[in-house]
Amino acid sequence: MKTYTELPGDAGSNIIGQVNDQHSRLNKRLSFVEHTVAIMSGKGGVGKSAITANIATALTQMGCSVGIVDADINGPTIAKMVGVRNATLEYTTSGVNPAIDSLGTKIISMDLLLPNDDSPVMWNAHSQKDAFTWRSTMEVSALREFIADTQWGELNYLLLDLPPGSERLPNVIELIPNLGGVIIVTIPSDVSHLIVKKSVTMTRDILKVPIIGVVENMAYYICPHCGESEQLFASEQTPDNAFQSTTIGKIPFDPKLSHCSDSGTPYVNIYPETDTSKSLIQVAKKIQSFFRT
Repeated sequence: MKTYTELPGDAGSNIIGQVNDQHSRLNKRLSFVEHTVAIMSGKGGVGKSAITANIATALTQMGCSVGIVDADINGPTIAKMVGVRNATLEYTTSGVNPAIDSLGTKIISMDLLLPNDDSPVMWNAHSQKDAFTWRSTMEVSALREFIADTQWGELNYLLLDLPPGSERLPNVIELIPNLGGVIIVTIPSDVSHLIVKKSVTMTRDILKVPIIGVVENMAYYICPHCGESEQLFASEQTPDNAFQSTTIGKIPFDPKLSHCSDSGTPYVNIYPETDTSKSLIQVAKKIQSFFRT
């Protein structure tokens, strides 16, 4: 199998030139970004996107310039969670101006390109069956365009909210070889631990990407009446033992976090004094500390 650079000709389509030009634009954009962080999980339903949105908000409130790439091309949610779902992207000769939420966080998401809430992502192909065959390649191409064609400006942090599955991280590393670090989100159940451990092994031992830490979402529930905390999931393992990695946050369950995500108002901005917000803010601080060492 030959790569683009090994092809003797491309029938005048200039594919090689287009790919090289896009790589050049991507590298130029990233040259203005101090730290790139991928936020991932081995399975869905652990609240990864809500964690991403609130970590970004916390970093922005600390005075950092922050951007979010919603890398879940087929199931984008970040734009809705931060309240920019109805934003109109502005296209210029220099690239696309990202959506900006009320606090100043910059966002790019496939959701901003879809006409309606119920519109699925459809790839151009002879048939959707053919599109499914090439889906992974097209998702990587879309992600490359998101990063390369967006006018991020100077950023302290660019967060990439990855779709579920450990197989997505290699695609990101293909685009960002010097990825600064990875945050892995889990919930305190043995089923989640079983799957997320594979993500840890892939990240740390195979891809050799630094793991910033594990965030355990919905770690426990605080009774609003008596103030006592109780576990939501029965598990004898802790993230430290299960993943042999540093736990940088145990986020208490709070139904208001889900309500805020649905309404497009970042939780840490509306309820800054709750234990859940304090835990999320602490995660943001530990991300800062990770890059200072």
